[in-house]
Amino acid sequence: MSRAAAIASSLIRQKRQAREREKANACRGSSSPSNSKGTNEKPSKLNVFSRVKLFGSRKKRKRRRPPEPQLKGIVTRLSSRQGFQLQLQPDGTIDGTKDEDSTYTVFNLIPVGLRVVAIQGVQTKLYLAMNNEGFLYTSEHFTPECKFKESVFENYYVTYSSMLYRQQASGRAWYLGLNKEGGIMKGNHVKKNKPAAHFIPKPLKCELNQDSENSEIRISVKSGFTGPVFATMCP
Repeated sequence: MSRAAAIASSLIRQKRQAREREKANACRGSSSPSNSKGTNEKPSKLNVFSRVKLFGSRKKRKRRRPPEPQLKGIVTRLSSRQGFQLQLQPDGTIDGTKDEDSTYTVFNLIPVGLRVVAIQGVQTKLYLAMNNEGFLYTSEHFTPECKFKESVFENYYVTYSSMLYRQQASGRAWYLGLNKEGGIMKGNHVKKNKPAAHFIPKPLKCELNQDSENSEIRISVKSGFTGPVFATMCP
């Protein structure tokens, strides 16, 4: 009897110990998710903090002052010594006209270097250019062939010569020019001391290119003014 009681009590003890081990394992299992949850909370807080910081930096960028306006060019007419206004028509035709009110005689003289300008039609947005054969043509985009050297000749006339091309043997420049009938001439047929190459810019306004708004500075031109106005002289 005593041996049977001892065996029974031993079985009861083993069952009790097994239950206690199961409880201990259950407690450990329930604590691990909380621990993993706790570890996941830290990255989320960091993410929130980084987002707040990034949002704040974006706000700071928006508060920066806008860039200063930069010179775009002088809006002007180019009056030839031959008695014509240089004209750039929508179909790309370059010639001279006696009609001073033609909207196709208005150009942007855009400084692209020291005494170097690009000549762009205000209405057509086309650039004047000269190729390697001396022919004048129009371009939708600004290229090196659109660069002209702006020089003062005697009696305050201005000449425009190609920055890329000239006579290979003599080094003589190729000039923009109109003949006596108002026709455009090949650059290598125009000489700087002839009236065909002589122009007087008659400025209308100086335009500033600004990101936020379009602002303009108007230039008053006195009647009888005969001096040249360089694109680089605009304030």
